Amino acid sequence: MDSIKRPASKDLNTNVSYLKDQLAVDKNFDIVFIELEYSGISMALFAIDAFAKDQAITQIQREFIAIKDEDNTDVINLLTKTKIPFIEIETNNDLEEVITQLLSGQTVLVIEGYDDIILIDTREYPVRGPEEPDTEKVIRGSKDGFVETLVFNVGLMRRRVRNRTLRNEYVRIGRRSHSDICITYIDDIADHSLVEHIKSSLQNIDTDGLPMGDKTIEEYLFGQYTNPYPLVRYTERPDVAATHLFEGHVLVMVDGSPSVIITPTTFWNHLQHAEEYRQKPAIGTALRLVRFAAVWASIFLLPLWYLYAMNQDLLPYGLSYLGTDDPGEVPLLAQFLIAETGIEMLRMAAIHTPNALATALGLVAAILIGEVAMEVGLFTPEVVLYLAVAAIGTFATPSYELSLANRLIRVIFLIFVAIFHVPGYMIGTLCLLILLTTMKAYDTPYLWPFIPFNAKSLRDVLFRAPIPLKKRRPRAIHPLDPDK
Repeated sequence: MDSIKRPASKDLNTNVSYLKDQLAVDKNFDIVFIELEYSGISMALFAIDAFAKDQAITQIQREFIAIKDEDNTDVINLLTKTKIPFIEIETNNDLEEVITQLLSGQTVLVIEGYDDIILIDTREYPVRGPEEPDTEKVIRGSKDGFVETLVFNVGLMRRRVRNRTLRNEYVRIGRRSHSDICITYIDDIADHSLVEHIKSSLQNIDTDGLPMGDKTIEEYLFGQYTNPYPLVRYTERPDVAATHLFEGHVLVMVDGSPSVIITPTTFWNHLQHAEEYRQKPAIGTALRLVRFAAVWASIFLLPLWYLYAMNQDLLPYGLSYLGTDDPGEVPLLAQFLIAETGIEMLRMAAIHTPNALATALGLVAAILIGEVAMEVGLFTPEVVLYLAVAAIGTFATPSYELSLANRLIRVIFLIFVAIFHVPGYMIGTLCLLILLTTMKAYDTPYLWPFIPFNAKSLRDVLFRAPIPLKKRRPRAIHPLDPDK
């Protein structure tokens, strides 16, 4: 929502008093306030100590020394066009906007006798190096990744998409946070109605701030709070983001977050990984099929084995060994739930454990959860085996959000099977299929091209194409001419 405007005054003291009062200069040690006077011209400079470059401000002050008395006719024009050696410089006569820009890191220069205030972009945000993301590593390929600085991330996209039709549109969100958002797309590929819908949805967000950055944006855009499946894909790899741009997707970048939102996405977008395209097509296809098998195993294998373990008469001849001879003292369902809870606790512990202790944590988990738990009779060996396979399938899922959703669905499946047996497994599978079929990311069906069926596109989902984007783009994402 637009803030109330407050026009600046031509009186220097009036402007300075308002800025000092609103910014609490006397209480905030990190807000720099300097009174200046050059050649009879009174000025005041405001800056944020953490963002302002000392050398830049010092250079500006050196330029002011060269101002002569005869230059006092139009000081604003003189400074902005001649004296201040910066590319990004503008004027504004709204004090509220000036405060917002100052808190964003720009240097503010107020001059006696003028109601135009000069904004100088001398900011330099603290930024870490663009390391390879931990969750999207590849053997071959670039090792850079997005960081927490929006301008830097936009530059990484410009480096890979050197096209005049690339668009980076700016939106500011949050009454208090004034968070910077960038909508990135290729103008002659992306669906313009989708871009406008995303833009208007972002502009209609009315909140104090974005405490969780991109995740808060996703919840505002899509809602569906009870649906565990992700409607957007996150990536920290610039090459992955660039590939989706060429396919017609739209990116949403949030300042302060190294993750970029890709939208719209289907279920199958969450199963793709950059490693498949860094190998030969045959190898990439094999990797993709193995990954698909791992994902399906993470959802269906454990409930299916549990169903057979409770109803061993259902096992076909020759597969009777899949059951369990000794279910143990603890019911199988309780064993699964305890083990699932233990794995989740281990995951949380791994996140909060320093790298130096990660190996020790793994040893403790292997000894306590595996070996000792079986020796005391808490778990049967079959439960540990099949749960380990399901856990590996969860970790093999490229999308972290999708893996968490699949884990929750697996637990629900187990409960359904425990209560309803064979009908429970069938009902659970049907409910999952109905959920995924009815989901949409904007107007894109979540299971496309499986439902609705599209043979050519489904082939691209199952098999790694020899040359991606050689002839056509995904029709569900790009409604225009697919041969464009």
